[in-house]
Amino acid sequence: MKILLDECLPRKLAKLLPLHECWTVPQAGFAGKKNGALLDLAEASQFAVFLTVDQGIPYQQKLAGRRLAIIVIRARSNRLVDVAAVVSEFLDSINATAPGTVAYIGR
Repeated sequence: MKILLDECLPRKLAKLLPLHECWTVPQAGFAGKKNGALLDLAEASQFAVFLTVDQGIPYQQKLAGRRLAIIVIRARSNRLVDVAAVVSEFLDSINATAPGTVAYIGR
C-alpha cells in the first residue's frame, strides 16, 4: 500500500512499515504544501493513506469524496518513540479505513 507520512512525523517511521511503500512529504516533493493542496497532490500521486498527527485535518478539510484515507495518530508527541508505539494499531487500521474517511489511533 502506498502511504504518505506527514512532515510532522519522523522519517524513520517508514522503516517500521517495510511491507508498504512509504514516502515522506519531502521525499514526494510536497514539502511546505498546505493541507488541502497536500491532500490533492497525494491523491494525484496515487497514495492510499495519509498518516499524520495533525488532529485538525478532519475539521479543516472536506474529506468526503477523497480517494485516500487519513489516519491520525494520537500520541504523547511526534517523536519516533511515541509514534512507533502505535505502529501495530496503524497496520490493523489501514485496511479497515475507507477512502474519504478518517481514523484515529493511539490513546
